[in-house]
Amino acid sequence: MNFRIGFGYDVHQLKEGIPFFMGGLELPAEKGAAGHSDADVLLHAICDALLGAANLRDIGYHFADTDPRWKGIRSIVLLEKTRDLLRQHGYRVGNIDCTVCLEKPKVNPHIPQMQETIAGALGVQVSDVSIKATTSERMGFVGREDGVTAYAVALIVKS
Repeated sequence: MNFRIGFGYDVHQLKEGIPFFMGGLELPAEKGAAGHSDADVLLHAICDALLGAANLRDIGYHFADTDPRWKGIRSIVLLEKTRDLLRQHGYRVGNIDCTVCLEKPKVNPHIPQMQETIAGALGVQVSDVSIKATTSERMGFVGREDGVTAYAVALIVKS
């Protein structure tokens, strides 16, 4: 079998008055992530990890924030389109491992539902989707609650 590994990272500014999306879910929060799409940093990091593993560039190349087609789109749709790109190039997802970094809201209670949502979009088992959450111990832009970051590593397999 031919295995490939990719890494993804995303960051978005947090602003009051907009919804907060994480892992395909809308979570209750005082601030939401600002972006061209729904600004789901976790899904964006996963897309980048998968695209990178297949050497298919990055999320901005395929879903540019200058393209009105993607304005306000749910990032779960972008993840499904990324899955389709992988399939077109003969790959399937092996597993993904992710970490989100933010002070609040608390993500841990939502991780099982996020895993189910992401696994469904990728066509993998829930056990193939690992999500961890941490804070930055009140340091930096994440600690000040000015932004949110996510990191992802993905393994893909040549079909």
